[in-house]
This record gives sequence, structure tokens and C-alpha cells, in this order.
Amino acid sequence: MINDVILPLWTAADISQALGPLLQQPIAQCPDIAGISIDTRSLQAGDLFVALRGEQVDGHDYISAAFEAGAAAALVDHQPDGETETGALIIVSDVMAALEALGRAARARTPAYIIGVTGSVGKTSVKEALHAGLEKSGTVHVSEKSFNNHIGVPLSLARLPANTAYAVFEIGMNHAGEIEALVDMVRPHCAIITQIGEAHIEHFDSMVDLASAKAEILTGIEAGGAAILPRDSEYYDVLHAAAVENGVQNIVRFGLNMDDAASDVATTSKFKLHAECSCVSGHILGDAVTYKIGVPGAHLVSNSLAVLSAVSLAGADMALAALSLADHQGLSGRGKRHYLMSEQGDYVLIDETYNANPVSMAAALNALGLASREAHGRRIAVLGDMAELGADAVALHENLKQTIEQANVDLVFGCGPLTKHLMDVLPKGCRGPHAETPKALVKILKQEIHQGDVVMVKGSNASGMQRVIRGLRKAHQSTGSLQMLKEG
Repeated sequence: MINDVILPLWTAADISQALGPLLQQPIAQCPDIAGISIDTRSLQAGDLFVALRGEQVDGHDYISAAFEAGAAAALVDHQPDGETETGALIIVSDVMAALEALGRAARARTPAYIIGVTGSVGKTSVKEALHAGLEKSGTVHVSEKSFNNHIGVPLSLARLPANTAYAVFEIGMNHAGEIEALVDMVRPHCAIITQIGEAHIEHFDSMVDLASAKAEILTGIEAGGAAILPRDSEYYDVLHAAAVENGVQNIVRFGLNMDDAASDVATTSKFKLHAECSCVSGHILGDAVTYKIGVPGAHLVSNSLAVLSAVSLAGADMALAALSLADHQGLSGRGKRHYLMSEQGDYVLIDETYNANPVSMAAALNALGLASREAHGRRIAVLGDMAELGADAVALHENLKQTIEQANVDLVFGCGPLTKHLMDVLPKGCRGPHAETPKALVKILKQEIHQGDVVMVKGSNASGMQRVIRGLRKAHQSTGSLQMLKEG
């Protein structure tokens, strides 16, 4: 096992070697680096501040603030006025290229088993479940929040300590070619692809093209590595063909109730979805397992199979990882539950506001359908628009009607022009008010939520549905109760 000795993240000598010709002058009097930051608001003492240039903000304007916050050094592309005595400057020809170089150097020096995760839904939840499961066996490094783009991935890599046993990186994309560039830096030993849905479909000619873009993660798998693919995906054949084309020989299939206990399969033999949890029995790469997940949902059961497969492939303790799933709770924006008290009584607020597409929306609605109706309580969906769906956006919103009916959702509140199309096709008894803005919707909900209601809020980031969560939490007192949801 990798030892637990605390080492500096980067020394001046390490940085010099990593940056090579990007350095414009030798590094002088630079202390050891404890962390890396691109934002002075979250910078910690001892961090290297990376002064990135963006469309709206130039990090060079915040160098003084970084040193005031305790930065050990700043990575810059020129000598700013007045900074000669403030702190150590590492001057490079291109700050973004230098960050990528640090990421590549961190990847080259690490002995860690590396796992990459992509897909349309569930990436962050899978990453966090892997974090919890793997840390039972050794030190783990994971990408922060949803740092999965052209900045987040090299930043997460550059933060990778040299003596880590396992590392998990989330890799996202909006356009073709983006994952291939990122996975070339990550070079995972194991790549997980979660379910494929219409997220960002407006940037692609077809769903097959979108699936192929997700499959770019398979181009960077280390020799002898593994691909963990969703067997029940409509696009499994596309993913499998890409794995074969890229020379991946160890292909693991995961999915629900596949009636297969082979050594390359992760599946359930049976599972039960409760109001507050999911209970699972199945086989992971030939080993029988029984475990509980601390949140409900068939999609979470499916993702747990991929998680435990990766844990097994990493050589970590799968039994301990399976036990950790019982403590798994919804993340903020991804199923986190708040227990609140309105003037009408106690209710449960489920925060699913971190983005939305038809697949994740259906999963959230189905999970809402597991909630029991306590007394006169109702299952309420508060929905905002799903973004980046292209020409089929209206139809994809209207198609949610079937899922809402199948999940026995009692009432739907809406916000946004696309969601209005869904509201118009819902049965009158299920159709609640529609508001133009999240602020207006909060005002309505404060009057409409009753004792025993379970209220799920979801929409794409652009819809601003996070403001509904914040508005209701501000208006209503938290009860801290865990007894609101009982098995129906």
C-alpha cells in the first residue's frame, strides 16, 4: 500500500522539470507547493496560484489577492507591475499549457491505479461512490466537484499527490474531440462509461455520434487496462466496437438482471427499491455480492455495479467498498434531501438541480415515484427546462408525460418556455401552476406545499432551478428529520 507520509505536492525542482521549455526564466526562491488553485476565493495557504486568462476574467489581475491569501507562488506569463517583492513568480510562455504540463507530469510520476469516468448521467455520483469505496483500501485522489473539462481535468491531475494509491477523474464534453484530448492526459487503467442520453445533443448530428464522442475515453486506456460499459444501453454496440478498435481486451459489461455470472459481467440477480434505499444481490466479475445503497433508484443500482467492478479491477477490497454504499447519500444538486417545515407542515425537498437531460430527468422522476404518500402528502415534481437538446427539444419535454404518469407523480409545477410544452400535455389533475421565473415559482410553492409532500426539483443549470431550492430552504425551517420517507 502507498504510505501515508505527507510530502509537498510540488517542489521547485519538480516544477522546473515538468515545465521545461515553457519556463521563461529559472525558478528562484520558490517554496514547496501544498496545493494548486485557480481561484483566490478558495485558495489555501501554500497553494500555487495559476493565473489563467479567461473570456471574462484574467487571473493576473488577482495575483496580489492570491499572495495576500497565502499563496506560495504564482504561475504567470509575465512580470506584473508591483509584484517583484510580493511572492515567488513562475513565469511561463503559456499558463494554460503550463497547467497541462503539470498535470501530465503528475500522471507520469504516480503509481496510483487511475480510473476515468464519463457518460451522459451519473458521472459525479459514480466518482464520489468510488472515492468512498476505494478509501477503505488506501489513499484516494478524486477530481473536485464536477471539474471535468479542459481546465478541470489538468487542474485535478496537477493536484494529484505523488504517494496516492488510487485516483478517479471525471471527464466530460460538449463537442466531439474534447474527451480524446483530456483522456490523453489522464491515461486511465480503467474507464467507466455510464448511461448515454441526449445531453448536448444539439452539438451532434445523431445519438450515435454523441455515443461515439463518449467512447473517446477508450482511446486513452493504458495497455492491459479495462473498459466498463453499460450493457443495457441502446448504444452498447457502438461503445463495444470502439473498445475493440482501441485494443481494449478487458471489457466488462454491467447492467440489471442480466442472468450472467461470468468473470466479465457485473449484474444483479435481484434488487429491491425502497423509499429511502436500494437493496441489491448480484455478481461482480464472478463474485457474489449483497449490499445496500443509501438512496433509492434503479439508475443508482446500475451505477453501483460499475463502481464495484472498478474497485475489483483496482485490486481494492470490494466487500468494504460495497459496505460503503450504504452510507452513500445524494449529493447537492444530485438527489440531496432536505427535511423542512412550512406553515402547512413537514415536507421533504429533493435537490436534483445539477443539470438535466431526458435520461437523468426520467431517473429523478422514477426515484420520486418510490416515495410513499404519508397521510395526504403528494409526490410533487418541480421542473425547469432541459437545455442543449436541439431541434427535438419540445418533443423531448412533452415525452416526459409518460414517465410522470408511470411514476405516479401527483402534481407537476413548471418553469421556463420548454417546460410549458410539457405542462400543456399533462392531465389537468396533475398540472400545477407554471411560472416564468424561479423566483415566481418559489412564491407559488411556499403556498402550495402541504404536510407530508415530497418535492423534487430538477432542471438544467441554465434554468436556474437551484434558486428554487435556495428559496424554499431560506423560507422554511430545517427539521433534520430522517423519518419523512418510509417504505410505501
